[in-house]
Amino acid sequence: MPKSGREYRELLLAGRWFQGLAPLFQHRLLEAGVMRHVPVEGRLFSRGDAPDGLYAALAGSIRIAGLSEAGKEAVLAVVEPPQWFGEIAVFDRLARTHDAIAAVESVVMHVPSVSLDAMLAEQPAWWRDLGLLVTAKLRLAFMMMEDMALLPLLPRVARRLVLMAEGYGEWSDRSARVVKVSQETLAAMVSSSRQSTNQALKELEARGLIKVAYSEIEIVELGGLRSVAGGGQ
Repeated sequence: MPKSGREYRELLLAGRWFQGLAPLFQHRLLEAGVMRHVPVEGRLFSRGDAPDGLYAALAGSIRIAGLSEAGKEAVLAVVEPPQWFGEIAVFDRLARTHDAIAAVESVVMHVPSVSLDAMLAEQPAWWRDLGLLVTAKLRLAFMMMEDMALLPLLPRVARRLVLMAEGYGEWSDRSARVVKVSQETLAAMVSSSRQSTNQALKELEARGLIKVAYSEIEIVELGGLRSVAGGGQ
């Protein structure tokens, strides 16, 4: 496994947030980053854990989820390269709000709190950059809340697939042809049963917009999927 974040600089530059940072901030984050290999279902952190810094997904995918007392998992998002996450606790210094679990074998870069705090103390203007990371996700959260309240299941599923294919707005120059997500996880993300979500996927597949395989969904026609996500029939 690579030992330095510098080896992932080009990957991270494909993301809008990192690309928009001052070169010095980019450099400092990469220099402070600690590489971590996470096995399948391995935990980066759990709800209630003390804040420990900022993370970037470099390979694989990380499931951000919560677990009910009955053991039912609610999946908020699946984080993939080159997305950054864990920033809320950087601001409020409170316990982690959700679990971060590797959906597949993954590699992340961890910028520890002590290193990040030192950077921000030296360059207070960089707090605004972290604020932009938070507000981008807040916009998405509001949009997804509205989807849950107003959209039928088919456009809701299509909307989530489009968001994942576009890296939740993080990618600046591409979209994913294959979305790595199981039907069970996708069902949890759109707050529906696996059976109903499977029917929605079959409908999208019948229209030639996607192809469903084991633990992944190929995006065949992103434009058509966007049309359905926007309420088109």
